[in-house]
Amino acid sequence: MHRQTRRNLLNMATGIAVAAAAVVVFLPAAQAAPGTATSNVNVRSGPGTGYAVVDTLRRGEQVDVQRCQSSWCYVVKPGPDGWVSASYLSAGGRPVNPSNPGLSFGFTIGGPDGPQISIGVGNGNNPQPRPPRPPVVQPIYDEVCFYDRTRMRGDSFCMEEGEAIRNLGSWTDRISSFDNPGGLEVQVCSDTNFRSCRSYTTGASSLGDYDDYIASIRVR
Repeated sequence: MHRQTRRNLLNMATGIAVAAAAVVVFLPAAQAAPGTATSNVNVRSGPGTGYAVVDTLRRGEQVDVQRCQSSWCYVVKPGPDGWVSASYLSAGGRPVNPSNPGLSFGFTIGGPDGPQISIGVGNGNNPQPRPPRPPVVQPIYDEVCFYDRTRMRGDSFCMEEGEAIRNLGSWTDRISSFDNPGGLEVQVCSDTNFRSCRSYTTGASSLGDYDDYIASIRVR
């Protein structure tokens, strides 16, 4: 084979390999899968409870799922985007498998900054798709949701077991009720840094003299 011909073939093979790698890395970034929040849930700046809360999803709110890492998925929505636990999402009306949520949304992700490979969820040897099942919403018992009106109405945000907020900021002196289905220990305090506190192990449709008078919270 002539030297020039070999060089042209080598350049062509290299170009095809680079183009294929570009498709693998960048194609899924343009894709998104629809998802639905099955409960009020915190949106965080990273994939874990150790990251800051940037927003709250309401039950039934629709989101675009961009990618998943471990048991967390990155969602895009009106307002701040961020990471949500897959336990609080459904895909196509079906519960999401928290141990491998990417399969429910039609893709898997190796990591937040690594290559992203899109895959399809096939039917195997069964050519007929299964009929859709009604959504199953599991009750959430490891979080407490706080509301700015009595009887669990109005604007809200949720906290999970083990979380604490020393200064509620814009929510200071706004909380009037909270829902606590799991019977967690909730400590509401009228001062910042957990001072002048009262503890609950149930929800409260009204906070009495603590109504609109809370500046810090702990959930245990």
